[in-house]
Amino acid sequence: MDTTYDVKFWKTSVYEGKTKTTYTVRWELEGKEWRKPFAKSALADSFRAGLVSAASKGEAFSLSSGLPVSHMSRAAGMKWYDFAIQFVDQLWERTSANNRRNVAKALTPVTIALLRSQPTTFKGVDVRRALREYAFNTKRRSEAPPEVAVILRWVQRNSLSMAAWEDEGHVETALRAAAVKLDGTPVAASSARRTKRVLNVLFEYALKKKVLKENPLPKGKGSATTAAKTSSTVDKRSLLNQEQAAALLGWIHARPRGGRRLHTFFAVMYYAGARPEEVVAIDVGDVRLPDAEADDQWGELLLHTAHPEVGKQWTTTGEVREQRGLKGRAADDTRTVPCRPALTRILRAHIEKEGLKPGDLLMKGEKGGDLAGSVIRRAWRRARKEVLTPYEFGTPLGRRVYDLRHTCLTNWLNAGVPAATVAEWAGNSVPVLLATYARCIDGQLDDLKHRIEQAGELPDPAADRG
Repeated sequence: MDTTYDVKFWKTSVYEGKTKTTYTVRWELEGKEWRKPFAKSALADSFRAGLVSAASKGEAFSLSSGLPVSHMSRAAGMKWYDFAIQFVDQLWERTSANNRRNVAKALTPVTIALLRSQPTTFKGVDVRRALREYAFNTKRRSEAPPEVAVILRWVQRNSLSMAAWEDEGHVETALRAAAVKLDGTPVAASSARRTKRVLNVLFEYALKKKVLKENPLPKGKGSATTAAKTSSTVDKRSLLNQEQAAALLGWIHARPRGGRRLHTFFAVMYYAGARPEEVVAIDVGDVRLPDAEADDQWGELLLHTAHPEVGKQWTTTGEVREQRGLKGRAADDTRTVPCRPALTRILRAHIEKEGLKPGDLLMKGEKGGDLAGSVIRRAWRRARKEVLTPYEFGTPLGRRVYDLRHTCLTNWLNAGVPAATVAEWAGNSVPVLLATYARCIDGQLDDLKHRIEQAGELPDPAADRG
């Protein structure tokens, strides 16, 4: 336990302000000064007397909270590192692999900030890796190499207790550490929000276990956990026009190695607006195509599974991808997406050439199994570099594979497809859809101007006088 018997007391300070007087009790633990303000002198005297009495009885004081052990909650009896591991383990079996990884990322910088001293024998990056990849990974913790196990034992010994969260100074230090990268620059606002969500869940668990009495995260817009505002709206500059999309997909189709397979993958995203993890999970039996003689007819895709790429160290099966239900839906839910004639022809040719049958994955990797995300991203980056001009390559135009989905959904909305229908096809709610694509909807301005004019205008006074 992080305690000490080296205690000194100072005279209570009195500050007389314009509207009120503040009485601050001051004491020192191993050279560090602690303060606690009170609005009334009687309260300050009573609190100070309690501290002096505890010291007179030979009671230890906590270095985390500054209080005598008898004055503290159960938090003083448990180290932050041990509690964080306990939290990770109880969460492991009931959360997705992606969530497991996000929890580990969120807890790592906080744990380093809550050490009694920073490491001198180990490199900071090594400590971070040991925490993120082993300590906060239930499956791999027991497999930690000897050099990693040494680091984790050191962290456990030097971790502050959960009582650190009862001290505003420690809370602020931990939250600021979670808000910056190794180079000192701020993390993305989305990362900051994700960390706050993880910590909120952790503190709810701490309250349930009666380790803490209240959630220590500061409230209000000015708090250290308030992330910078970000826009969820799609950047219109990232959308591809028809000629650009055709050139990119055409270049990929002409690749000598795996070009046709990747072309099919990108075509499904462009024409059907599916997410990448949904496309790689499509079963041939879920591709409903019209008769071979009817290439000008529509088919449909039945989506019910997603294979997000997380990393084999985070999945239960040890595979790089995890098998999940559709995003934001019940485990066994499905959604149907129309398959326009152009996509019908591409899918039929792909299925016939690959000799696929129901039960097979529509998109396979070179060695079977799921198509690797690294292969997809590498092919797309190369296509952009080869097809786009140097200026276009440096802009957000189609920078991410996901921009093919954004382009598809925007095209549907601009074609006049009702938002509720697009939301159903895309697997979004209508509010999320409209908030995301609000700035991308165009092509209807002339009609809207005409409607506004038809609403009528006031008489022109100048014309009446004439």
